[in-house]
Amino acid sequence: MSAAETTLSSNFIRAIVAEDLRANKNNGRVVTRFPPEPNGHLHIGHAKAICINFGIATENNGVCHMRFDDTNPVKEDPKYAEAILKDVGWLGFDWGDNLFHSSDYFDKLHDYAVQLIKMGKAYVCSLTADETRAFRGTLTEPGKDSPYRDRSVEENLDLFERMRGGEFEDGTHVLRAKIDMASPNLNMRDPVIYRIRKADHHRTGDKWCIYPMYDYTHCLSDSIEGITHSLCSLEFEDHRPLYDWVLDTLETECHPQQIEFARLNLNYTVMSKRKMIQLVDNGHVKGWDDPRMLTIAGIRRRGYTPESIRNFCELIGVSKKESRIDMGVLENCVRDDLNERAPRAMGVLHPLKLIIDNYPEKLVEEMDGLNHPKNPDMGVRKVPFCREIYIERDDFLEDPPKKFFRLAPGREVRLRFAYLVTCKSVVKDKTTGEVIEVHCSYDPETRGGSAPDGRKVKGTIHWVSARHGVKAEIRIYDRLFEREDPEGDKETNFQTHLNPNSLEILTESRVEPSLVDAEPGARYQFERQGYFCVDSKDSSPERLVFNRTVTLRDTWAKISKGKRG
Repeated sequence: MSAAETTLSSNFIRAIVAEDLRANKNNGRVVTRFPPEPNGHLHIGHAKAICINFGIATENNGVCHMRFDDTNPVKEDPKYAEAILKDVGWLGFDWGDNLFHSSDYFDKLHDYAVQLIKMGKAYVCSLTADETRAFRGTLTEPGKDSPYRDRSVEENLDLFERMRGGEFEDGTHVLRAKIDMASPNLNMRDPVIYRIRKADHHRTGDKWCIYPMYDYTHCLSDSIEGITHSLCSLEFEDHRPLYDWVLDTLETECHPQQIEFARLNLNYTVMSKRKMIQLVDNGHVKGWDDPRMLTIAGIRRRGYTPESIRNFCELIGVSKKESRIDMGVLENCVRDDLNERAPRAMGVLHPLKLIIDNYPEKLVEEMDGLNHPKNPDMGVRKVPFCREIYIERDDFLEDPPKKFFRLAPGREVRLRFAYLVTCKSVVKDKTTGEVIEVHCSYDPETRGGSAPDGRKVKGTIHWVSARHGVKAEIRIYDRLFEREDPEGDKETNFQTHLNPNSLEILTESRVEPSLVDAEPGARYQFERQGYFCVDSKDSSPERLVFNRTVTLRDTWAKISKGKRG
């Protein structure tokens, strides 16, 4: 089944939600949320989470909240928030009026912290960061109580209020939940719930100099918003006891159910925002929207469609078990989708001039080119044809192997939409011996590509008029890494596995003139070449730039198989 034909399949999250609805849990409501941090761009791993959260809500007549976890002003920037909203909208999801920020709740989160202190469930700790780590213990050894753990409620309230007032410097004090330093779960060993950060927040300005930690903020934000199902990736499974402890201890009216699923792992790439930042900062890629990056901005610029990403996320399914997905699965979803929606055009990436000696020098004919072989509604375009054209250099060989059915001396081929031509001679560079021109004759009775006498021609090649074709820059993208699991070798930095051939830029390519006014972001299938997208940043009528989105076939799988063999 192709990705385009994928239908909704059952998974454990859908089963849980269905059972909750049958039991009328949450009064039949389904409310989910997608809570990114505005400290970088989203990548395709986030796309899976977006599809799950918005998808579950949509399927059950519920709503999905868009909520920014903006609790660390040191690393956050409004530009990232804008980019995230653009990405989620591009994927096809609408949060309506349900756009929220954790910073909306800073006053209420502070009040909850005061309540925990009054309950004897939180205390101000004055250990240094190094001392805190030493007291925390290990996976096999229990932690030790902080010497400040038994401060009185009055002292804790006073210190916490002075922390808020800006009296202390960063790192001098934190507020910790009082749970169990001997817990086998390190997240329950008196976790920090507030720290001092003397930094202005992009939404609240200088109102606060203490900020809540993620684990504390997240569960309470869910509760405040009335979330019913808090869906998150598997790395938060060990955080669930803390999620429940905070809500149970405060006896909040709403206690959402946290459900974890396996995150998306793809080969030949990294799925860590921190490592993607390194790639950008170290100049290995040209920004967050570099088409080699699997950020949503990058794949959008490369020409992936939102439909193909949604189909991919549905195809790989939702499970509790971590696994690594082959990049070919994603690319097949893109191919399947573009095959249906991308109009056809002709582009010659590595031009070789072909001259039809018996074709009138001044004659120009307009050939009818189907914009899509299976969709007549896409119409027909006019493609100019004249005596001199460009063909793909790989479509001609002087000494062809047995199963080479394209152009060669004495051989006849079909020019797409045009005529049958026969190679008569070649012109070579006197210095290098390279073929620089192919001379042919054409049969004027074969317009449209068929012979009246019924003779069969196996080869059909594409072309572009030398007189009318438009020069274009073509960017050929490949895997960003040579290694399937760039992070698998713990002894080397993942950046040592970068593919030095991940980008090839062709500057002499030619495309048919119908593409001169192509809109940025427009996608096409260059016949016999692959799917290409007009670059949304660098392309203009004066300088056409196309990014190759994906090949027509999974050629990388064949190459990899050959290497393994």
